[in-house]
Amino acid sequence: MNYRFGGRVMNREMGFARRAGRMLSTVLMASVAMQFGASAPARQETGDRPRRPDAMARDRGPGQGGKDGGGGGGGRREMPENKTPTSPNAGQTVGLFLNSPKAFKGYTLMAPKHNTVTYLIDNDGRVVHQWKSAYEPGQSAYLLPNGHLVRAGMLRVQGGTGGGEGGRIEEYDWEGNLVWEFDHATRNYQLHHDIKPMPNGHILALMVERKSREEAIAAGFDSRLLRDDFLVPDAVVEIEPTPPKGGRIVWEWHVWDHLVQNLDPAKPNHGDPAAHPELVDVACNGRATPAFWNHMNSLDYNPELDQIVLSARGCNEIWFIDHSTTTKEAVGHSGGRHGKGGDIIYRWGNPSAYGRGTTGDKQLVQQHDAQWIPANSPGAGHITIFNNGYDRGYSSIEEIVPALDNAGRYTLEPGKSFGPEKPVWHYEAKNRTDFFSSEISGAHRLPNGNTLICAGVVGHLFEITPEGETVWQYVNPMVRGGILAQGELPGKDMRGHLWNAVFKVHRYPIDYPGLAGRDLAPRGFIELPASQKGKTGLDGMTEEQRTDRGPGGQGQGRGNRDNRPPRDGQQGK
Repeated sequence: MNYRFGGRVMNREMGFARRAGRMLSTVLMASVAMQFGASAPARQETGDRPRRPDAMARDRGPGQGGKDGGGGGGGRREMPENKTPTSPNAGQTVGLFLNSPKAFKGYTLMAPKHNTVTYLIDNDGRVVHQWKSAYEPGQSAYLLPNGHLVRAGMLRVQGGTGGGEGGRIEEYDWEGNLVWEFDHATRNYQLHHDIKPMPNGHILALMVERKSREEAIAAGFDSRLLRDDFLVPDAVVEIEPTPPKGGRIVWEWHVWDHLVQNLDPAKPNHGDPAAHPELVDVACNGRATPAFWNHMNSLDYNPELDQIVLSARGCNEIWFIDHSTTTKEAVGHSGGRHGKGGDIIYRWGNPSAYGRGTTGDKQLVQQHDAQWIPANSPGAGHITIFNNGYDRGYSSIEEIVPALDNAGRYTLEPGKSFGPEKPVWHYEAKNRTDFFSSEISGAHRLPNGNTLICAGVVGHLFEITPEGETVWQYVNPMVRGGILAQGELPGKDMRGHLWNAVFKVHRYPIDYPGLAGRDLAPRGFIELPASQKGKTGLDGMTEEQRTDRGPGGQGQGRGNRDNRPPRDGQQGK
């Protein structure tokens, strides 16, 4: 079969041959990893390159935001719009603000971003269990059906993403024993943001891989718009754990294999993005290109569909890909249940990203946490999304119903964008700016129809009914350096994130299998009593961003070029 780009016809076998070098380097990564950036690439002339975001931020001055700075790793400036939540109870600043009988009964798993303890709390805001790690989150955590905790940890390595770094996965049993650890971070690749446990015991994870400036230009990126001397495009890897340490990557997908560009007709991936909505336009973000270009920040897996949904913040979109493919098929454009290989089978949020709309048609604004509503909850099969609204200064939650035909295929009319035209359900605060989290954050549907929301930048967890009534409200009291006393407020870091930030949370019902037979007796509140107000030294603290993440600071957190696990079918070293 042939594959058409911009009037040219390319045989599929030729397409695979064009990618053979990348596949070979993937399979033999342990032996060739040093080829990526072992020495700095030759610089091109910089006179026509855009100014770097740190310089632009300095010119704007503190507190003067702007939409450009948020897409490449969070920006590095004060964001006063991220407001500290106000309690309805006089003198209260942290902990439980509200617990209504309408709240869904269960236990909320919370991993504060700036500490190493993961908490399980009841609806009264009391700790019923906790796990201690040596690493800050990197970034998500989940409770498994066997009662174990699986969490991402942050490793400090040269390079990174500029936001959401991970690089480590840990599994703890209920007693807090580390039963499995997996490190996957070097200068050339790093896990980041989100992981997802699968029914087969494997773990899906987001990963970035380093590409040089020359590789980016060869792939059709405009050299004048590249902010940095490298890119870190995203990939998805499926990891088979090999306890107590290590794992094998048994399936992988790379956005780099599914690019289209209309800049240079001489390059083999040239084409009209509007004619190829199954591919990712290298200019999808409509602005200067940061190193962390498409900036994925969440993934979810649907075992019934065998599909993965990805939140691509840099393109203001969510993407569906077909996990039923083999790794070889995921490189190309055929195979799998949908017959499209690793190409996008559905996308939503920003039609201008694939040339079928304008910026005015954009419905997602640097969103996070796209996930399927599970079968036991109202709206099962729909998608919920935390719509951060970085550009507009308020956040919202969207629930959409992807357009399907009778055969379960995602529909797309010629010349049109993917539906739906509007969310089937939408939440925002009555006073819009009262609910705003510029970055991170999440939301998920509960079995009683309510939605649990994490306004992550401000550490604010709250539950709303379908009508928008708040029925449960909690503010994380854990900050960098310790625990706040009641009456104290978390300060902000240099980005405007509060020190009590939380990436996202999950609530598990009281009959969740992982909780069966466990001691869930309340063990008190996290926050210190009001009598300690003013004594912690943490009230309103501000400081420069920390650089010694992970145990041992500079040394322990580093990955090395030889720790990449074997692929399926390979023997480890």
